[in-house]
Amino acid sequence: MLDRVVIALLQAGCRAMWGFSPRMIPHIVAALGAGGALRWFAANMPRYLVSMRVLGGQRVHLAGTVISLHNGCLYCAYGHGYALELLYLRDRDRLFPLDARALESWLGLPPRELGARIQEVLRSAGMHAEAVWADTALALVRGEQAPVDAAEHRLAHLVRMFGTMNRIAVAAGCHEPDEAQNPVNKDAAVKRRNAALRATAV
Repeated sequence: MLDRVVIALLQAGCRAMWGFSPRMIPHIVAALGAGGALRWFAANMPRYLVSMRVLGGQRVHLAGTVISLHNGCLYCAYGHGYALELLYLRDRDRLFPLDARALESWLGLPPRELGARIQEVLRSAGMHAEAVWADTALALVRGEQAPVDAAEHRLAHLVRMFGTMNRIAVAAGCHEPDEAQNPVNKDAAVKRRNAALRATAV
C-alpha cells in the first residue's frame, strides 16, 4: 500500500514538471523501497533543479545523455537526449544534429569512440563551449579525474544521480524510451516542429 502511495506521489510530481509520468518510477520504488525512494528524491532533486538553473538545461541534458550512454542505459539516454533536442530547437531555432531515436546504436561503444561521436555532434551543432563539458562528464563517470570547481562538483553530482537511475533502469530491463525529462516536454508546438523537421531530414 505504501509503495503505491509513494509511486503515485512521485509520478504526480514528475507529471507536474514534465507533463508525463515516467515508467521508471515504480522501478525506483521497487529498488529503493518507499522510504528510500522518497529520501533519494529529497536528497537529489533540489540540487538537480538548481543545477538546471545554474548550468542550463542543455548542459545538464548533454551530461545526462553522455553519462547514460556510458552506463548502457537507453531509457535515460533517450529521455535526456530528446530533452536536449527540444531545448536546442526552442533556443536556437534549428534542428539538433542527433536524433535521440538513434542513440540505441551508440550503446556499448568504447569510451574513446563515444567521446569522438559526441564531439562530432557538438561541432555540427555549433556547441563548441560544450565540447570540454562532455569530455569532463566522461572523465568523471570513468573515474579518471576529480571535480576542481563548482560547476564540476555539480557535474559530479549528476554522475552519481544519473548513475543510480541508470543502474536501476538496466537492472529492471527498462529500455523502451519515454518522453523528454524536462518542462519543454509540455510544449506541444516545439515537439510538433521537431517531429516535422525530423521527417523532412530523413
